Amino acid sequence: MRTLVTGGSGFIGSALIRHLIAATAHEVVNVDKLTYAGTLTSLDRVSADPRYAFVRADICDQAEIARIFERHDPDIVVHLAAESHVDRSIDGPEAFVRTNVLGTFALLTAALRHWRSLPPERRETFRFHHVSTDEVYGSLGPEGLFTEISPYDPRSPYSASKAASDHFVNAWHHTYGLPTLITNCSNNYGPYHFPEKLIPLTIIKCLKGEPVPVYGKGDNSRDWLFVEDHARALAAVFEKGRPGQTYNIGGSAERTNLTVVQSICDTLDGLRPRAGGASYGDLIGFVADRPGHDHRYAIDATKLRNELGWSPVETFETGIRRTVQWYLDNEPWWTAIGNRYAGERLGVRSAG
Repeated sequence: MRTLVTGGSGFIGSALIRHLIAATAHEVVNVDKLTYAGTLTSLDRVSADPRYAFVRADICDQAEIARIFERHDPDIVVHLAAESHVDRSIDGPEAFVRTNVLGTFALLTAALRHWRSLPPERRETFRFHHVSTDEVYGSLGPEGLFTEISPYDPRSPYSASKAASDHFVNAWHHTYGLPTLITNCSNNYGPYHFPEKLIPLTIIKCLKGEPVPVYGKGDNSRDWLFVEDHARALAAVFEKGRPGQTYNIGGSAERTNLTVVQSICDTLDGLRPRAGGASYGDLIGFVADRPGHDHRYAIDATKLRNELGWSPVETFETGIRRTVQWYLDNEPWWTAIGNRYAGERLGVRSAG
C-alpha cells in the first residue's frame, strides 16, 4: 500500500517511516513543512530508497494538499504533523490552533474527497489514522490509568488543540463515513528526538556540563514509550485496527520526571564518566514549575495488546540506555540542529 505520512520528518514520523521502509513493503510519501523540529537528516538511511518520496508542504494549504492526494493516490494516511511542545504552546498558542486544528480540518477535507473518488474495493481498505496524545485526557490522580473511554479534560493550549483535532476526526467518521483511526500515546523517547524535550535536553546538558533543570519537585509522572515501539504500534493499528476506533499506546513504564533524569545521569556515569569522578547527577537543579503542569499520565494499552497483538519490546531501562548511547554516537546530528534551539527555558511568557 501507499502510505502518506504527514510530519514524517519529525521525531515520531521519521521513526515510523524508517520502520515502514525497513520492515514492510509499503511505499511512503512524507509530507512535511519542515518547521524548526523537522529534520530530514533523521531519514538519511531511507532517503534513497525507491519506495520513499518527500514533499515539502504545509497541511494548512488545502490546494496543495489536494494536489498531493491526486498525485500520490494514497491508500493510508497517517497524520502526525503537529505542533507538539507544551511549553511552546504556553508562549504562542496560535500556531497550535492553526496547525493542529485547522491543518487537521484541511487534511480531513482532502482525505474525504479522495476516499469518495476511490473504487469500492479501495474505499473498503482506505484508512485515515490520526496520531494524538494522552494529554487530551488531562491529569490523573495518584491511582488509575487512561483508557479509550476516559473523558477528555485538556489543560494546556497544546492538549486542547489535540483534543479538538481528535473530535474533528471522530466527526468525519460518524458524519461522512470516512474510515478513521485514532491513537493516543504516552510520552515518547529515543533516537532523533529534538532537544527541547526532557530526555534529549537532559542528555545534551549533561554532555555539555550545564545545569540540568527539573520542574517543581520533579514528582510529575509520565508513562514512557520507546519511539520504535510506538512506530510498530502505529503500523499495527492502520493495518489491522477497526475503523472508527481509538487505541491507546503506552509503554507501561511510569516514572517521575526526577527518576527519569536520575536514570539518564546514572547511565551516562557508566557510559562516559565525568572527569574527576563527579556524577552527572550533581548537575541536577530544580526550577519553577511549568504553568498548569499536569501531575500524572499513565496509559492502559490492554485494548491494543488484546485486539492487535502489540506489546513494547523495550523496557524503560533498555530504552534509556539505547537512547543515551545513540546521542553519544551521533553528536553531529544534534549539534547540527543546535542553532534552532539553544536549550533555553520555554513556556514562561504570557501568550498576550
